[in-house]
Amino acid sequence: MASLTLYHNPRCSKSRQALALLEAQNIEFQVHRYLDTPLDVPALEALLQRLDGGLPQLLRTSEAEWKTLSVSSDDTQGVLAAIAEHPKLMQRPILDRGDRAIVGRPPEAVLPLLSD
Repeated sequence: MASLTLYHNPRCSKSRQALALLEAQNIEFQVHRYLDTPLDVPALEALLQRLDGGLPQLLRTSEAEWKTLSVSSDDTQGVLAAIAEHPKLMQRPILDRGDRAIVGRPPEAVLPLLSD
Protein backbone atom coordinates (compact mmCIF):
# COMPACT_ATOMS: atom_id res chain seq x y z
CA MET A 1 0.00 0.00 0.00
CA ALA A 2 1.15 3.53 -0.74
CA SER A 3 2.31 5.82 2.02
CA LEU A 4 -0.58 7.50 3.85
CA THR A 5 -0.62 10.87 5.59
CA LEU A 6 -3.47 12.11 7.74
CA TYR A 7 -3.64 15.90 7.94
CA HIS A 8 -4.93 16.11 11.47
CA ASN A 9 -6.24 18.66 13.94
CA PRO A 10 -6.50 16.98 17.36
CA ARG A 11 -9.07 19.55 18.51
CA CYS A 12 -11.51 18.50 15.75
CA SER A 13 -13.87 15.63 16.59
CA LYS A 14 -14.09 14.46 12.96
CA SER A 15 -10.32 14.44 12.73
CA ARG A 16 -10.02 12.44 15.95
CA GLN A 17 -12.63 9.99 14.66
CA ALA A 18 -10.73 9.53 11.39
CA LEU A 19 -7.50 8.97 13.32
CA ALA A 20 -9.17 6.31 15.48
CA LEU A 21 -10.67 4.67 12.39
CA LEU A 22 -7.27 4.45 10.72
CA GLU A 23 -5.61 3.14 13.89
CA ALA A 24 -8.27 0.41 14.08
CA GLN A 25 -7.30 -0.70 10.55
CA ASN A 26 -3.78 -1.65 11.75
CA ILE A 27 -2.13 0.14 8.85
CA GLU A 28 0.90 2.39 8.84
CA PHE A 29 0.30 6.08 8.31
CA GLN A 30 1.88 9.38 9.21
CA VAL A 31 0.06 12.07 11.16
CA HIS A 32 0.73 15.64 10.06
CA ARG A 33 -0.53 18.16 12.59
CA TYR A 34 -0.90 20.93 10.06
CA LEU A 35 -1.65 23.63 12.64
CA ASP A 36 1.75 22.96 14.24
CA THR A 37 3.56 22.53 10.90
CA PRO A 38 1.58 24.41 8.24
CA LEU A 39 1.84 23.49 4.59
CA ASP A 40 3.40 26.08 2.30
CA VAL A 41 1.81 27.09 -1.00
CA PRO A 42 3.72 24.53 -3.14
CA ALA A 43 2.70 21.71 -0.77
CA LEU A 44 -0.90 22.93 -0.82
CA GLU A 45 -0.84 23.08 -4.64
CA ALA A 46 0.35 19.47 -4.76
CA LEU A 47 -2.27 18.37 -2.24
CA LEU A 48 -4.98 20.19 -4.18
CA GLN A 49 -4.02 18.28 -7.36
CA ARG A 50 -4.73 15.00 -5.54
CA LEU A 51 -7.81 16.11 -3.60
CA ASP A 52 -11.20 14.72 -4.58
CA GLY A 53 -13.54 17.66 -5.05
CA GLY A 54 -10.81 20.23 -5.61
CA LEU A 55 -10.56 23.68 -4.10
CA PRO A 56 -14.04 23.83 -2.48
CA GLN A 57 -13.14 20.74 -0.44
CA LEU A 58 -9.84 22.19 0.79
CA LEU A 59 -11.20 25.43 2.26
CA ARG A 60 -13.15 26.03 5.48
CA THR A 61 -15.15 29.15 4.61
CA SER A 62 -16.96 29.12 7.96
CA GLU A 63 -13.84 30.12 9.90
CA ALA A 64 -13.66 33.67 11.26
CA GLU A 65 -10.25 34.18 9.60
CA TRP A 66 -11.77 33.54 6.16
CA LYS A 67 -14.51 36.09 6.72
CA THR A 68 -11.93 38.82 7.40
CA LEU A 69 -10.00 38.17 4.18
CA SER A 70 -10.88 39.74 0.87
CA VAL A 71 -10.15 36.64 -1.20
CA SER A 72 -12.61 35.01 -3.57
CA SER A 73 -13.16 31.30 -2.95
CA ASP A 74 -12.68 30.89 -6.73
CA ASP A 75 -9.16 32.40 -6.63
CA THR A 76 -6.97 29.31 -6.32
CA GLN A 77 -3.71 31.12 -5.62
CA GLY A 78 -5.40 33.51 -3.19
CA VAL A 79 -7.04 30.63 -1.32
CA LEU A 80 -3.78 28.66 -1.12
CA ALA A 81 -1.90 31.73 0.14
CA ALA A 82 -4.63 32.30 2.73
CA ILE A 83 -4.43 28.68 3.93
CA ALA A 84 -0.62 28.86 4.10
CA GLU A 85 -0.91 31.99 6.26
CA HIS A 86 -3.93 30.77 8.26
CA PRO A 87 -3.71 26.96 8.39
CA LYS A 88 -6.96 26.79 10.35
CA LEU A 89 -8.66 27.46 6.99
CA MET A 90 -7.66 24.01 5.71
CA GLN A 91 -10.40 21.42 5.83
CA ARG A 92 -9.84 18.48 8.15
CA PRO A 93 -9.20 15.70 8.29
CA ILE A 94 -7.61 14.90 4.94
CA LEU A 95 -6.14 11.50 4.17
CA ASP A 96 -3.48 11.66 1.45
CA ARG A 97 -2.26 8.53 -0.28
CA GLY A 98 0.24 10.30 -2.53
CA ASP A 99 -1.81 9.83 -5.69
CA ARG A 100 -5.21 10.73 -4.28
CA ALA A 101 -6.48 12.58 -1.21
CA ILE A 102 -9.91 12.80 0.36
CA VAL A 103 -11.57 14.85 3.09
CA GLY A 104 -12.75 12.65 5.95
CA ARG A 105 -16.21 14.16 6.39
CA PRO A 106 -17.70 11.91 7.54
CA PRO A 107 -14.61 10.12 8.88
CA GLU A 108 -15.59 6.91 7.06
CA ALA A 109 -15.03 8.74 3.76
CA VAL A 110 -11.30 7.97 4.10
CA LEU A 111 -11.84 4.19 3.89
CA PRO A 112 -11.93 3.95 0.06
CA LEU A 113 -8.30 5.14 -0.03
CA LEU A 114 -7.35 2.01 1.87
CA SER A 115 -8.80 -0.38 -0.69
CA ASP A 116 -8.53 1.09 -4.19
